[in-house]
Amino acid sequence: MIQLDFKKGSGLIPAVIQDSSTLQVLMVGYMNEEAFNKTSLEKKVTFFSRSKNRLWTKGETSGNFLYVDTILSDCDNDSILIKVHPAGPVCHTGSTSCFAEETPKGFIYKLEQVINQRIDENSEESYTNKLFKKGINKMAQKVGEEAVELVIESKDDNLNLFKNEAADLLYHLLILLKAKGINLQSIEEVLKERHKL
Repeated sequence: MIQLDFKKGSGLIPAVIQDSSTLQVLMVGYMNEEAFNKTSLEKKVTFFSRSKNRLWTKGETSGNFLYVDTILSDCDNDSILIKVHPAGPVCHTGSTSCFAEETPKGFIYKLEQVINQRIDENSEESYTNKLFKKGINKMAQKVGEEAVELVIESKDDNLNLFKNEAADLLYHLLILLKAKGINLQSIEEVLKERHKL
C-alpha cells in the first residue's frame, strides 16, 4: 500500500497521468487524500479540483474516463504517477494530451491493444478477428507474404509503398504474436538482452 505525504503540499499532491500503452503524458492534476482513495478504490482517476473546490472524476461529463492500470509514488512519497487506459481524448480541446504534442513512438503498443481487443471481444466484422479465427497456419502465411512484399518493395525507389508494406508486416506480426500468447513487450525484452551482449 502506498503511503503518501499529503502534508507537504497543504493536503494536495500532484498526479501525473500517463497512457499505459503509449507512455504519452496526458495531463497533470492534484489529489487530496479523499481523491486518491476514491481513485484507488474505483479504478477511475478522481482529482481534487482547485477551481471547483471539490472532487472531480475525469470524464464525469464527457465519458472519457481514465481507467487506472498502475499507481506509482515518487521517492519522497509526495507525488504520484498514474498509468491509465483513457476512454477517449483527455484534453478539453479534444487532444489526446493536455501537452498538445502526441507521442507517435508508443502507437504500436496501442495498436497491439486494439488487436487484442478485437480478438478477445470476438468482433465479427473485424479483419483482425477473422484472420485470427483462420488459425496459426493462415496467420503465419500472411506474415510470410507481407515479408516477401516488403523485400520486393525494398528493391524499388517508392518509399511510400515500402512504408506501407512495412506497416502491413508489423500489423500481421502483432496478430501472430497474439496467437502465440506473446506480447510485444516480451520481444522488446529479448532485444534488450541482446543489446547487453
